[in-house]
Amino acid sequence: MAKRTAKKGNSNELDGKEFFAAIAQIEQEKGIKPGYMMEKITQALLSAYRRDHEGMGENLVIEANQETATVRLFLKKDVVETVDNPASEISLEEARIALPQAQLGDVVRIEIKPKSFGRIAAQTARQVIIQGIREAEQGMVYDEFSSKEHELLTGVVTRIDPRNGSVTLRIHSGSEFTDAYLSANEQVKGEHYVEGQRLKVYVSEVRRATKGPQVLISRTHPGLVKRLFELEVPEIYDGTVEIKSVAREAGSRTKLAVWSADPNVDPIGACVGPRGQRVNTIVEELKGEKMDIIKYSENPAEYIAAALSPADVISVEELPEGKSCRVVVPDDQLSLAIGKEGQNARLAAKLTGYKIDIKPASAPLEPMEAQEEALFVEDEAPVEEAPAQEETSLD
Repeated sequence: MAKRTAKKGNSNELDGKEFFAAIAQIEQEKGIKPGYMMEKITQALLSAYRRDHEGMGENLVIEANQETATVRLFLKKDVVETVDNPASEISLEEARIALPQAQLGDVVRIEIKPKSFGRIAAQTARQVIIQGIREAEQGMVYDEFSSKEHELLTGVVTRIDPRNGSVTLRIHSGSEFTDAYLSANEQVKGEHYVEGQRLKVYVSEVRRATKGPQVLISRTHPGLVKRLFELEVPEIYDGTVEIKSVAREAGSRTKLAVWSADPNVDPIGACVGPRGQRVNTIVEELKGEKMDIIKYSENPAEYIAAALSPADVISVEELPEGKSCRVVVPDDQLSLAIGKEGQNARLAAKLTGYKIDIKPASAPLEPMEAQEEALFVEDEAPVEEAPAQEETSLD
């Protein structure tokens, strides 16, 4: 019983060693930077005391000394002859009880013991500390994942919303993890997800939100293809081969323009890999999405012609109005150049940044043939009218 009484008697006192040990333990377990929790707890103690004592302003101070393992709370008051505000002023007589040499105009500090804190104030302090820990954790998550923007991460599907089809994934980066949101608009049409499935996603944006950092991910972003090639092709990762541009219609087809400054390196062959192993791995990850890998050229005509692959191109003529061109292809290659529902031409335009007008080889001759046919009809018209006039005159 004596031991219990002793503990109870000291329960209102703040044990400095335990206080600093608790802070150190919290920072170590949560990975919070040193000093952060001390700042939050200091704010909590000040808020707690102000809650129970109206009129308290900036005259509250806390001294925390880790070396001496002491934490002390002081209330600063001005020594005055007549007290108008008891929260910030003290009479000369009362001040001299604690400090005999006190004079009018001096500022005295009165130490406040933890037992002066009420129950509600203590709860307020506790809430501030808990909130401080939560904010620190959210800050670390945000810092970690904001550094992963435009990168590729692997997540595990934890929830699928049956109402709108959105998917929640648990993603990890370093020692941090969070839940990321894959909206229906960022999903590839035809892909089906199940809980527990591992999925590679592209981190498009990280935002600060009231409930913590919000990580937006995508399966349709062209950057996903670029990062997958960086993973599979060592030459891209080390910079020997460079991806110049990517145009993608997720779930259907992607065009990729690659280039190498090293004349001894074939950029297309490096991306395809031995027996197509590298590109096949990426196609498999993207559930069968077709890949067109072309060689980038600084010559716009060569670049545009390559972008319309697999169609053959006869000529490319740059037009004076903006970035646009006219491309001539063999008649039997016209549908291949345009692609199903215009997809091939559309992706080539996205890849090169040019407006592309595709014409068959016979198209340039059509205007000339039409003019010749019109002239031929005009020449024949008078010949047909002459006999008709003669017959009429005979009658």
